[in-house]
Amino acid sequence: MDILSEAVAAIRTGNPTSGMFVRHAPWGRRYPVVPGAGFHVVLEGSCWLVPPGGAPMALGVGDVVFMPRGADHDLVDSLGSTVTENARPGEPREISGPGVRTALLCGAYGLGRQRSHPLLGELPEFVHLPARLGRHAALRGAVDLLVAEIAEPRPGSDAAVPALLDTLLLFILRAWLDDQARDRTTGWAGALADPAVAAALRAVHDDPARSWTVPDLSDVAGVSRATLARRFTATVGEPPLTYVTRWRMLTAARLLRETDGPIGVVARKVGYSSEFAFAKAFKREYGLAPGQYRRAEDKPPLVAV
Repeated sequence: MDILSEAVAAIRTGNPTSGMFVRHAPWGRRYPVVPGAGFHVVLEGSCWLVPPGGAPMALGVGDVVFMPRGADHDLVDSLGSTVTENARPGEPREISGPGVRTALLCGAYGLGRQRSHPLLGELPEFVHLPARLGRHAALRGAVDLLVAEIAEPRPGSDAAVPALLDTLLLFILRAWLDDQARDRTTGWAGALADPAVAAALRAVHDDPARSWTVPDLSDVAGVSRATLARRFTATVGEPPLTYVTRWRMLTAARLLRETDGPIGVVARKVGYSSEFAFAKAFKREYGLAPGQYRRAEDKPPLVAV
């Protein structure tokens, strides 16, 4: 897999959830923090997203908002409307009324416990991707397919919807990275666009068990050690070997969640010949021993639609 796909796969857990939400003006809903990431897509009408203590955000048809850390917020049809609902699972998806109709697609993704990938950590609390003619066509296509499957379920929809939700997440991140790349060369947009840094990242992802050194990575990248260290740190946000450790731990966490092989096997797959050394490093990152982490359960995200 490519770097973006692997970064998402390393932290995604469980099945994503989604559904339609329809209200008629005036309306206002409070969305609490969700244990994962959330999103809204405006399908019809318009509304405002109001973060706590932040500037309101106007949303129109086709706009996508992604909350990578599940931040709490309000949605209202207009800034003068009162918040009368606390969003929670099991509420009516549609409430009729005389006012203007607003329809949204809302959803949430489960993310791994505690330790995230720096790519997601770089995102703001609210990623707003406005609908613009000719921009992010793949994202719009994924939204259209997802809405069609949810609005009119057909044979195979139970498999199609989770797959489309995973695709939507990747397209949201890709769209954000594309927008960032137009304006700057720092951050993960810069890392993926820098041939040397991208080559070093690809090497680490392909073989996390290797005992990587900066000279090894600079050879792969085709630049000097000093150049790689400078460009890697400026874009990824941490030195090369720090990222190596981070990726090993993220990979180990995923293996512990998704497989039942011996912990010693997991340790070797991420570059530790000693199970004790691996357990010590893992507990330092996650606060739990590998066996405890494997037995713990991720809470599925709760989304009100």
